[in-house]
Amino acid sequence: MEGECGAAAASGPGPEESNGAAPVPTPTSAPARRRRKAAKKRKEAAAAIPRGRPKSGRVWKDPGKKRFSHMIQDKALRTSWARKMKERQERKLVRDLARQLQEGKQREREEKKRRREENLKRRLENERKAEIVQVIRNPLKLKRAKKKQLRRVEKRDTLALLQKTPVRRKAATE
Repeated sequence: MEGECGAAAASGPGPEESNGAAPVPTPTSAPARRRRKAAKKRKEAAAAIPRGRPKSGRVWKDPGKKRFSHMIQDKALRTSWARKMKERQERKLVRDLARQLQEGKQREREEKKRRREENLKRRLENERKAEIVQVIRNPLKLKRAKKKQLRRVEKRDTLALLQKTPVRRKAATE
């Protein structure tokens, strides 16, 4: 008897329990009872299947987690036309700025390339001007020359050197 009273006292004193009779269940809604029964069945089913050791060996992993794709997502709220136009304008400005930066870099590269070519051309011209040229008029000298000397010989257009006119001197004025 003591165990029954203890159980009755734990559930809470009610008007029906004062005379020592069995507790009468209070009327609850039928859908709530069905939900509780369904939840209880699910828990029992889950408890019935023992969880084995995972194949991967990662025992700390929780198998109950759902994938991101199973998550229910709400549709985004519609944006106003003005806001959409403003965002489009901002995107256009960013695109234009990026294009200008690329064009600037391209111009700098082309300018650098052009300067490099000019410097190389100028350097070659200066080397040609600084050369000490000796015109070989007798081809037999080339036949007699040794290989080492022939390696140094380079052909040039010497027409301008041969046709150079001597510098004119001004006549003394009286």
